[in-house]
Amino acid sequence: MSQRTGWQQRLFSLIEWLKGFRYIKFGLVGASGTVVNMAVLFVAQEYLFAAIAAPRSRLYASLALAIAVATINNFTWNRLWTWADRLRDAAARARPGSAPQTGVSLYFGQLGRYAVASWFGIALQYGLTLWLSHSLHYLLANVIAIVIASVSNFLANDLWTFRHRPSK
Repeated sequence: MSQRTGWQQRLFSLIEWLKGFRYIKFGLVGASGTVVNMAVLFVAQEYLFAAIAAPRSRLYASLALAIAVATINNFTWNRLWTWADRLRDAAARARPGSAPQTGVSLYFGQLGRYAVASWFGIALQYGLTLWLSHSLHYLLANVIAIVIASVSNFLANDLWTFRHRPSK
């Protein structure tokens, strides 16, 4: 019995170690999303919405577009790369005659959950930065808030958006 427990413990340790790579993938996708966000923000602010005379008013539209495009970019890459194994598992579990979710409803359901998780992370980062900046330099406060928000964002997406559904 103790041999089985040792084997199970090694397997559990291996799974936990591999989860670390998922978080690294999530971070790389987030970094790419930052680049997409900044590029869309610049193009929208300087060219796309140039007809809006007041730069501050233009910023509202530009920022909304940049966040929307970056969120869709991050969702797509996280779905295709970070949590691709869970999509394959879900497809393998689908049985004929069991009325599974259609691909479109599954996609938009995940996109909605991803958007909620992302907005929660944004609000968390914003609030933590403001709160921590009372006692820390604002740049350090922002870095700490980004790390905390990214962990909560990863957990929300791992446990909710792309949650693992065991086979029945």
